[in-house]
Amino acid sequence: RFEELADETPAHRVRITHAFYLARHEVTVGQFRAFLLASGHVPESVADGTGGYGYDAAYDPATSPRGDAFAGRDPRWSWRDPGFAQGDAHPVVNVTWNDAMALARWLSAIEGRRYRLPSEAEWEYACRAGSEAPAVPAALAGTANVFDADAAPNWPRWSAFALAAHDGHAFTAPVGSFAPNAFGLFDMLGNVWEWTADWHDEHYYAHSPRDDPRGPPDGTVRVRRGGSWHTWPLYARCAYRNWNSAATRYTLVGIRLAMDAP
Repeated sequence: RFEELADETPAHRVRITHAFYLARHEVTVGQFRAFLLASGHVPESVADGTGGYGYDAAYDPATSPRGDAFAGRDPRWSWRDPGFAQGDAHPVVNVTWNDAMALARWLSAIEGRRYRLPSEAEWEYACRAGSEAPAVPAALAGTANVFDADAAPNWPRWSAFALAAHDGHAFTAPVGSFAPNAFGLFDMLGNVWEWTADWHDEHYYAHSPRDDPRGPPDGTVRVRRGGSWHTWPLYARCAYRNWNSAATRYTLVGIRLAMDAP
């Protein structure tokens, strides 16, 4: 369904006129736990009582509304437990855009520096790391944690979309498990989707400013980028745009923070 890729067009040049830092790694389970303990923040997957999403190994394809093992939102699932094993070095999931913003505000107050989510333009600039070449799906084999032969047995409905290669991880991988890009950033593609600051507008590229685009002034959903451990290669590209509401919490979505340069 290549019409889904229309919001990547038209191709256009963007100039980032300011210096910024982007975290080398996605926020980990251990880091998120430390934030909660120090700040008192209650993540939305807990606060609203509806929980998050989870992988249910005992699912029945005949009764699952999606036909797969993603259990619907349930209080038993949260950032603590997405239904598969995670250690402190794994990227935290089941975190909302609002949770990400709370983390950025808290860290800014603690350190006296401005932490935030990256804009779409900043994120893509960092992902491309100086390259304008389009991504080649086969090149992801063994270089990023995407949907491959290790994950496919858990998702028979989607196995035809899996890379034939093995990356050693059926679910999330500890951050930094694969080689970094040319800017020294790990897991920009795969592992977990990463929230950005921007609202989504499928027509935004047709009229976005050349310098420092920050997305439309309003909207209904926020952009996430980069693909995940359950993403087939078409979507694990620097240019691909996806979105969710700010309150979405899911087993595929995590956080990477940016920081304004002094």
